[in-house]
Amino acid sequence: MTHSPATVVVSAGRPHAGPNAGLNPPVSLTSTYVASPGEARPGDLLYGRWTNATWTAFEEALGALEGGTALLFGSGMAAIAAALSLVPTGGTLVLPRHSYSGTLSLAALLAGAGRLTVRPVDVDDTAAVVATLPGADVLWIESPTNPMLEVADVPALTAAARAAGVRTVVDNTFATPLLQRPLADGADLVVHSVTKYLSGHSDVVLGATVTADDDLHARMLTQRTLNGAIPGPMEAFLALRGLRTLHLRVERSGANAAVLAGRLAGHPAVTRVRYPGFGSIVSIEVPGGADGAERVAGAVRLWVHATSLGGVESSLERRRRHAAEAPTVPENLLRLSVGIEDVEDLWTDLSAALSAASSPDAAAAPD
Repeated sequence: MTHSPATVVVSAGRPHAGPNAGLNPPVSLTSTYVASPGEARPGDLLYGRWTNATWTAFEEALGALEGGTALLFGSGMAAIAAALSLVPTGGTLVLPRHSYSGTLSLAALLAGAGRLTVRPVDVDDTAAVVATLPGADVLWIESPTNPMLEVADVPALTAAARAAGVRTVVDNTFATPLLQRPLADGADLVVHSVTKYLSGHSDVVLGATVTADDDLHARMLTQRTLNGAIPGPMEAFLALRGLRTLHLRVERSGANAAVLAGRLAGHPAVTRVRYPGFGSIVSIEVPGGADGAERVAGAVRLWVHATSLGGVESSLERRRRHAAEAPTVPENLLRLSVGIEDVEDLWTDLSAALSAASSPDAAAAPD
């Protein structure tokens, strides 16, 4: 990468800058391509399930950011499913016990069908993770984890996995390639929910994989093509447009998160703050168990009570309201996705909601 990431997010994935050329890639709405005259074998552009120029533009930009070759998928779960296919039938997956609930659910489904065995680990305990690697096939890393925000020693774990002959997949959705580049730290494959920070505006559902290994890239491409896990051209266009402001959004939301984490640590209605020291996600625990957390979520006015994360708007939710969430996640934990609004407005709204939800009258009120 010859330019800084702040420049790459703006410049990568552009059409050739010739005279009268468009500055942005067009939306290529086609399912079929015309064959070249005399073409005996199909070329690269044959059918819309194989490739699309609008996908390629986003893939070029993300690949430049992560330092590998990217593939865009129809959803984050499609990318996760493709990555989990690297575990051979009957193989073993080392998986953080606190991971995205979709990853946990799919791994449990595959394990229940006898497709693979899962070894759960606390990913921030490097020695414990290394001890589970012998005989494993794939080490899955989330760092920070969702929603507990544990941080893994990615270079140490990838080095140990490589020595043990284990492939490493890193879900880099929370950190983004602006804060963490797992391929440079030794990972074999990176997974993203493009829905989140990369697109950044809560208006598309997409996923991606990135690798510097040509064989792994080919395997991911086969998974995408044969499973039909392809993105829509308009979604790809919107994601690339959103990516252009990634540096500014990550910088602003991260600064907001740091301020809020510090203030929340001193709020009387907060019993614990989980914040890894970077990024835009903060998790807090509040008095009153699940009911107390739900009261906070219902009392905010500026913050949005919703699932997902990584948009320009600030949102929060009690993660254990989802049945698929890890049972070790506290019932009273609220995951905050901090956006780019004025931090004082965010604090005023959240602090008021915390205070109101913890008052004796609120705790005694019927549902």
